[in-house]
Parts: sequence; C-alpha cells; structure tokens
Amino acid sequence: MADQRLCLFALHATAAFGAAVAAALGLPLAAHEEREFEDEEHKARPLDTVRGADVFVLQSLHSGPEQSANDKLCRLLFFIGALKDAGAARVTALTPYLCYARKDRRTKPNDPVTTRYVANLFEAVGTDAVVTLDVHNPAAFENAFRRPTVALTAAPLFVDYAKGLVDEKLCVISPDTGGAKRADLVHEALEAALGRPVGKGFADKRRSSGVVSGELFVGEVEGATALVIDDLISTGGTLVRAARAARRAGAKRVLALVTHGLFMPGAEAALIDPAIDRIVVTDSVPAFRLGAGAARAKVDIVSVAPLFAECIRRLRAGETLTDLLVF
Repeated sequence: MADQRLCLFALHATAAFGAAVAAALGLPLAAHEEREFEDEEHKARPLDTVRGADVFVLQSLHSGPEQSANDKLCRLLFFIGALKDAGAARVTALTPYLCYARKDRRTKPNDPVTTRYVANLFEAVGTDAVVTLDVHNPAAFENAFRRPTVALTAAPLFVDYAKGLVDEKLCVISPDTGGAKRADLVHEALEAALGRPVGKGFADKRRSSGVVSGELFVGEVEGATALVIDDLISTGGTLVRAARAARRAGAKRVLALVTHGLFMPGAEAALIDPAIDRIVVTDSVPAFRLGAGAARAKVDIVSVAPLFAECIRRLRAGETLTDLLVF
C-alpha cells in the first residue's frame, strides 16, 4: 500500500482533530466539499483526485455540538460511497468515537444488535477497513464486521500520564466487570513502564432497568493513588461510585483515566464530587458540554491525534500495530 498515493480527509464536524492528525503525519488534509440543502439533505464530495489512492477518512461519531451521531454516521457513509465511486483503491474509516458501540448484544427480548447493523452499513458503501479507539466491547466490534478492523487503545497515553506519578503508590481500578480487561491492559503496561509492582482493584456494578447498584470493592488501594480506568464518561455516575468505594477502602486520592468524555447532562455535578481529584480524557470527543466551572477545572485532555497518525503510518508501511491494540 505504501506505493499508493495517500489521501487523508476529515469531515467538517471533525476538522480540528483531522488537522492535528495531518500535522502529525506531516501532510495536508485533502480537499472536499460539504453542502447543505433547504430540506436538510446534504452532500459531500472529494475535490482532490482520489482515483487509485489509499484514502483515510476521519469522523468522530459522537452527538453534538451541531450534528447528531446519526447525522455524522450518515455523512461519513455517503462520503465513503462517493470516494469509492470516484475510484479510490482503498478507503479506511477512522472513527475515534464509534456510535452505537454499546448496543452490541441483546439484553431484552427482540432487542436490536445495533453494532452489527452499523457494520453492515459500512460494508454496504464499500468501506475497506474501520479503525476506532477503545470501543466498548472489542470482541463484539471485531465480530460485527466482515472487513478488517482496528481497535486502538489509549492505554499508552494513560501510562505516560501515570509515569509522572513517580513517588506515589499506585493502584489500577476497574469500575465494573465489563472494564476488567481494559484495566488489566493499563495495569500490565504501567508495571512494565515503571519496573515496580502496581496494585489492582475492582468495584462492583450491576445495572437493571436503568438502576445501578453494587457496593463490593476489592483491591490493594490502602494509601495509594487509585487510577480508575474506563472507556467513557457519560453522566459520571459509574466513576463517582468507584471513586467513593476506593476512598472508603483507604485510597489517598483518585484519578479517573477515561478515553471518551461524553459529559452528558448531570456529568458536571458528578465530576465535582470530592472523591475524584482529577479526570484525564482524550480529545476523541471535544469537551464542548463542559462549562468553565469547577468540573472543567478538574479535567486534563490528552490528544490521540498522534496515535491515529502512527496507526495510519503503520498501516501504510505494513508494520505491526500490536502495541497500539486492545487484546
């Protein structure tokens, strides 16, 4: 693939992130047009020639601030279709946040498995590969697609952040059973980077009909800085529960290391809870829902643009992605 011309597009809703990825790669974004029509239909087309090119398209599929997740998904799919019609040899969708990834199984009779339907849509327009970041369930994501998938992890960025806590006893906490593997990945990488033992902990969480319960906490957190690892913050309730449990078990302080900061209504009130000292999120979703108050002051943002740039570079060169992936 390295001998094919590389084109990198970023749809308007993800333009700032796309510019950062392009800068990390040392190339300009390819030109395209997006038009809105009176009846709220739209079109997008490449302005640069893509015939025979290896094309990557960036679009983070979160809702807001101006387009819904459905809008962004539809625009991305139509644009990929236009690229294939224009002769692109290969099109890879780069979706830092993948919508509907949490609806990956049936939890009630006749429930939809929306992750699989989204996969079918990508395949229908000719997408050759899909890359995302800390998808909710990596196995379900991979099994939904019949095309190549790449499930990147922000773990290396969180490890780099935690390496700055050189004089502190550390403990990595999973806030629920579903995130245990994700927390294990960070735990193993952090121990290897620091060359010393790091504690582990687990907070129980059960959800039924929208009601969350569970008080169990197990872990080596006494006198430690607890690092709560999760894939996303929605309202912040899960993080607060885990942070309070870690505090009751003797944690000295609590840092939340979370990939996607959705910060839905109610999150600001949760995040100012004194049980949480700092929140670290990536720029996969801009923190546009947070005001300039106390919650925003507790948030640190790390960029995953270099991670996506490195992924593109390695895919082009045919190099391994092992150290960037979720396993």
